[in-house]
Amino acid sequence: MDSPLQQAPDTVPGQATPQIAGVPLPVPLDPVDTLDTAEGEAVAAGSRLRALLRRPTFIISALIVAWWVGAALTWHLFGLNPYTSTGAFNASPSWAQPFGTDYLGRSVFARTLAGADSALAVGPPGAVLATILGSALGVIAGYYRGWVDTALMRVFDVLVVLPPLIFLIVVVGAFGASTPALIVIIGVVFAPGIARIIRAAVLAEMGKKYVTTAKLQGESSPRIMMTELVPNVLPTIIIQATLSLSAAILMTATLSFLGLGFQPPSPDWGLTISGNLGYLESAWWTVLAPAFAVASLVVATQLIADNIKEVSS
Repeated sequence: MDSPLQQAPDTVPGQATPQIAGVPLPVPLDPVDTLDTAEGEAVAAGSRLRALLRRPTFIISALIVAWWVGAALTWHLFGLNPYTSTGAFNASPSWAQPFGTDYLGRSVFARTLAGADSALAVGPPGAVLATILGSALGVIAGYYRGWVDTALMRVFDVLVVLPPLIFLIVVVGAFGASTPALIVIIGVVFAPGIARIIRAAVLAEMGKKYVTTAKLQGESSPRIMMTELVPNVLPTIIIQATLSLSAAILMTATLSFLGLGFQPPSPDWGLTISGNLGYLESAWWTVLAPAFAVASLVVATQLIADNIKEVSS
C-alpha cells in the first residue's frame, strides 16, 4: 500500500484545499494578487488616463487651458503691445483689430491675450500652495485624530464659514496686493476647505488593512502618511487642486475688478472689465472679450475636475 505522502493531492476545481496526510497544502496565489502595490497603482492611473482621453469634454477643456497657458507664455513673441494706443478709440472689431480697441485706443485682442499672463501668475501658484497646505493638514488630522484632529478642525471650521471674498478684501487691504501677497493669501484662504475633504478621505482609508499592516511592521508615522495614505487619496487631492485653480483664477479677476488686485495699466482681465464697464453699451466688445476669457478658463478647469472625479469614482 502506498504511503499517504506518495499520493497525489486532489486538485479538482471546486473541491476542498489539496491535502497530504491531512495537512493542507498552500494554494498558489492569483498572479493579480501578487502585483506590487506601486505597480497596481500605476496600472490604475494608466486606466484612468485612457478613460479621460476618451471624453470629449475633457479634451476640449484641456485644449482651452493649454491655449491660455500658451497665450500667457508667448503673447510678447508676436509683436503684440497691450499698452500702446492705436489712435482709434473704441473702434469696433475689424480685420486690423479683431477685438476692436478700448477707450484709450489700445488693442483689445492684445490685452486679452496678455491678460492671461496676470491671471496665471496668481491663480496656479495660489492653488498649488492651497493644495499642499490643505492636503498636509488634512492627512495629519485624519491620521492622528484625537486632540490634533479636534484642534485643526475647529480652526478649519472658523476659516471655512468666513465669506471668502470679504475675507480676501480685508486681508488684501491689510497686507497689500503684490503678486507674492496675493498668492499667499489665496493659498491660505482655500487651504481649510481642501483640508476638510482630504481629512475625510484619509479617515476612510485608516480602517483598511494596508494601514494596519504598515503600523505592525513598525513603519514611522511620516512614512505611512507619505507612502501609504497620500498615494491612495491622490485622486481626491488632484480634484481639489483643479477646483481650487478655477476658484483662484476667478477670485483674482474679482479682486482686480474691485481695484484690489493688479493695477493700471495691467491688461488683467478683471481690471480690463472694470475699466471698460462704462462703455458697455457703445463698445461692448471691450468687456465681452476679457469676460469670455475669464469664463472659458474657469469653466474649462471646472470641467477637467468633474471629469477626473467621474473617472476616479
